[in-house]
Amino acid sequence: MTRRNTRKRTLLRRWIANNLGVIVLIIIIVELSFVYAVQTFYYVGARQKLTAELTSVVNILSRYEQDSETNLSPELRNTFESFSAKDKMELMAVNGKGRVILTSSGFSPEGDAYLPDYESILNGGDGYWVGKSERGEKIMAVCVDISSFSTEYSAIRVVSSLTEVDATITTITIASTVICAAILLLLVVTGIYFVGSIIRPITQVSSSAAKFAKGDFSARIRYDGNDEIGDLCTAINHMADELSTAEEMKNEFISSVSHELRTPLTAIKGWAETIYTDNDPEMLHKGMNVIINETERLSQMVEELLDFSRMQSGHFTLQKDTMDVLAELGDAVLIYMDKAAREQIHITYDEPEMLPFLYGDKNRIRQVFINVIDNAIKYSDPGGQVHIEATERQGKIVVSVSDTGCGIKASDLPKIKTKFYKPNHTRRGSGIGLAVADEIIREHDGSLDIASEEGIGTTVTITLPPGRKPEETE
Repeated sequence: MTRRNTRKRTLLRRWIANNLGVIVLIIIIVELSFVYAVQTFYYVGARQKLTAELTSVVNILSRYEQDSETNLSPELRNTFESFSAKDKMELMAVNGKGRVILTSSGFSPEGDAYLPDYESILNGGDGYWVGKSERGEKIMAVCVDISSFSTEYSAIRVVSSLTEVDATITTITIASTVICAAILLLLVVTGIYFVGSIIRPITQVSSSAAKFAKGDFSARIRYDGNDEIGDLCTAINHMADELSTAEEMKNEFISSVSHELRTPLTAIKGWAETIYTDNDPEMLHKGMNVIINETERLSQMVEELLDFSRMQSGHFTLQKDTMDVLAELGDAVLIYMDKAAREQIHITYDEPEMLPFLYGDKNRIRQVFINVIDNAIKYSDPGGQVHIEATERQGKIVVSVSDTGCGIKASDLPKIKTKFYKPNHTRRGSGIGLAVADEIIREHDGSLDIASEEGIGTTVTITLPPGRKPEETE
């Protein structure tokens, strides 16, 4: 449980660090850029409005100055008193000493007020300033030099409070922050759900793998998603099915081999004890026959197990040379003639006059023939028939062994050549002979095909490509 929680925290931490952290950083940058753009937009708009009002006043004063009969000072006062936007901004006149001596509100600042916008004009600047007034209120000021047409006044400035503008900007900022927070919350919720959708099947995979490691193949992963994780879960479930099947076949194989070994060993031990206590020559001859036959049977089983072990370890090798297939097939048929007769099974063999030579391992090819014929007899009942035929078809050597035995179920046919698999547990055998035979034929670039119908019989067809030893063909 601790390992599982640690894994979950690790994945979440990595997601937060790699994805969520980057997203949060991007949202913060976008939010700050948006707020800056909004503030710039509103401040530029406010400045343009102040500049427009100031320009209008300057234009009026400029026209008065061009009229020689008009005194500028009274007209300036009259313009200030009649300033239409005095409820939103304040118009001020500054003398040459930098003091405000006239305002549209009628109230002049006490003492020498600090006028950064006026100082900016004197220094060749743009006459724009944003800051706080003496009362602590945030204001914006724009100043214009009028000394060119007025000797009494040096500049005119207009000042406006930024309280409403900042309130609007604050409202927009709060709204955008709420939207960004909602987006971030949505991303967190969906992200946690997404990460959880990955963690849950991974946790199941980890738990199932732990059970598989202990030999429990009953666990299955439940995942309904149609994605790569679903494919992984399906593959693991399929692997579990295959492992479970292999485990069952292995257990059945061990049980079957144990039984197969115990039967001849019991017969050998029984007859050895009988011979040891009984000096009857006839009983001795009969007992030795049984011991020899059962020993041969044990030897064959051990050889199959050794071959299977070599196959699994990759040490299964062939001693190939030019060989006569008919000679090896004839020997295999001859070996089982007497055995078939004892079990009341009739063998017929259609032997052709000639078949192409084969480049292969004659001992292994004969082992295949022996295994296939032995199976045909083993799965046939007394009175049954086994038909063996060897022909050449389309330039290839084809050997078929047919019987009238119990046959194989259609559901068992795809697995019949699988190691450890036995379709009929009532018949003797280890379940690996056919797997070894199929491997031998494939090593000779041939094929071993099985056709069967339950209750009717089975036909095994071995197809081999002819050939001679490489140096013989040069």
